[in-house]
Amino acid sequence: MTLHPQAQDFLNKVALSGRPGWEEMTPKQAREIFETFTDYVGESPEIKHVAEIVLAGMRCRLYSDASKPSPLMMYFHGGGWVLGSLQTHDVLCRSLAKESGCVVISVDYGRSPENAFPGPLDDCYNATVAAIEQANELKITPNRVVLAGDSAGGHLATMVAMRSRDRSGPMIALQVLLYPVVEPNFETGSYRQFASGFGLTRATMKWFWQHFLGNHSPSSDSVPTLAGSLARLPPTVLISAEYDVLHDEGLAFATKLSDAGVEVSIKRYPGMLHGFMHFAGLFDDGRKAVRDVGKMIRQKLT
Repeated sequence: MTLHPQAQDFLNKVALSGRPGWEEMTPKQAREIFETFTDYVGESPEIKHVAEIVLAGMRCRLYSDASKPSPLMMYFHGGGWVLGSLQTHDVLCRSLAKESGCVVISVDYGRSPENAFPGPLDDCYNATVAAIEQANELKITPNRVVLAGDSAGGHLATMVAMRSRDRSGPMIALQVLLYPVVEPNFETGSYRQFASGFGLTRATMKWFWQHFLGNHSPSSDSVPTLAGSLARLPPTVLISAEYDVLHDEGLAFATKLSDAGVEVSIKRYPGMLHGFMHFAGLFDDGRKAVRDVGKMIRQKLT
């Protein structure tokens, strides 16, 4: 499919803004600008309960539209491990809580480069363990835990699932990966085709990976496709955007999961750019995808 008109409008706005790429800024400058993109995220849905909580020493935000104990969704925001916050993903988390019926807990994990690998992964895993330990207080059903995230948050979600498997940690019922980062391979077909001019660029992704890995080389602890086995990972929902540098690695990861015996459901959105669910205020398909994901989660947890 050709680029969706709403996606083209967004790219035109980006071009007219003259804003340099994230990799041309300091992390502090990039974060400050990313925090101003609130006009793009859409309307904030009304839900019954939002609360600031602390898990494993980390600030988190809990969202619930339920009146009884419900499945838990641990949500790890995107932003290349460098950008993003509880606030940038507030509307998306509210929407996911409403559509999925889960209690959503968004984690304010430490960002790179100040908190490079394994810091963000440690933070997300520890917050997940702490949430399950407080299941009664948080009104969650600890046997129905979903790990979810967009972009770099999707990477953290699947790495938390892998760590939980390997350490005999919490049982994870489902992982939901929204156009996830998977590996630092910048020569896939989609990286070559959409290297620049389509929102997220190859240069930006290299910058993100450099900040995340710090002094570490890619390994099975930081890159899921380098793991010895993908078997016994939880059933997976994977969302893919057609015009995204991460498109090919996401679909390849889904194939590897399936080959390892993992149940995988893929939904691909033609004509869409990276981040279309986060910036659902700009994309009709972004709002539709949130509804689709909510429905898939409900179906898989019943």
